[in-house]
Amino acid sequence: MLMMTNMGVSNGCSPRCLPAGETSATSALPHMPDVIEVRNLRKSYGSVVAIDGLDLSVTAGECFGLLGPNGAGKTTTMEILEGLLDATSGEVLLFGQRWATARRALVPRIGVALQETRLADRLTVRETVRLFRSFYSEGADVDALLDELQLTEKRDAWVQRLSGGQRQRLAVACGVVGNPDLLFLDEPTTGLDPQSRHALWDILRRLKAQGRTILLTTHYMDEAERLCDRVAVIDHGKVIALGTPRQLILTLGGDQLIEIVTDPLLGATDFAAIEEVTEVRAHGVGLLLTARDPARSLPAILAAVASRGAQLKELAVRQATLEDVFVKLTGRQLRDE
Repeated sequence: MLMMTNMGVSNGCSPRCLPAGETSATSALPHMPDVIEVRNLRKSYGSVVAIDGLDLSVTAGECFGLLGPNGAGKTTTMEILEGLLDATSGEVLLFGQRWATARRALVPRIGVALQETRLADRLTVRETVRLFRSFYSEGADVDALLDELQLTEKRDAWVQRLSGGQRQRLAVACGVVGNPDLLFLDEPTTGLDPQSRHALWDILRRLKAQGRTILLTTHYMDEAERLCDRVAVIDHGKVIALGTPRQLILTLGGDQLIEIVTDPLLGATDFAAIEEVTEVRAHGVGLLLTARDPARSLPAILAAVASRGAQLKELAVRQATLEDVFVKLTGRQLRDE
């Protein structure tokens, strides 16, 4: 009884065994190739282009995030990187090797945990992890792994009796039981309650601290900001922004945003003379102003509202986020089609 997913049989477990807290010796060597190199990647289905000239590189020990709306090409990219789907053109290298010529060497080095994982309902948690561990000649100690993923108390429980968060932790356990060097995570916390999400974040941080490289797709911007060293925003099969979360946020022209609602609604030209305001755009029923220093810009903003005879209905100052970056780049919310 194998784990069945929406991508077929999973999971890409690996036989490379490292003690907890110890990193791979190869990742410490100088002049090693990037763990993932993608060059001019293209994938089309007839006239439909899913990936259109995508370039990426992910270094050893990095947590790298792929962000984008539904249909942007994230899952297609992941499936090509995992060796499950052939590209139309372009090149994909994992650890400097190609799937076409080094599949037997690459499969043991990767692990996969999907958003929706189907496990055998009448196997226990321990039996499930032991099953995946049995596929490989080397790997993690099952009981130690269950303890690390906070599943020890559920070791003898049937899979069908697990909560959503426990199932996700079990899916991660199946993905890392072979101690992979590279872990693919496709929206691992979708549908989880906040407590389960934070618990899984802690687990992913520990996996990264052990030297694993993680490629993560997520619809949660706070998740990407907390976990990822770098992120790429993908839309229509292309990378439209790349950098650390902080770097991308600073492209907004400031890291503070001011939301205002006025009656009548004012426009961008009404605030053009305020030096500290770098951008004004429509936001819901009001405006969103990007400001370098809200303490200096707020008096001028309030004066501009008053001078135009408008009434201030709402005002809020908040920190800029990756969600704001995405909306600015694409004009859409993250989950929009």
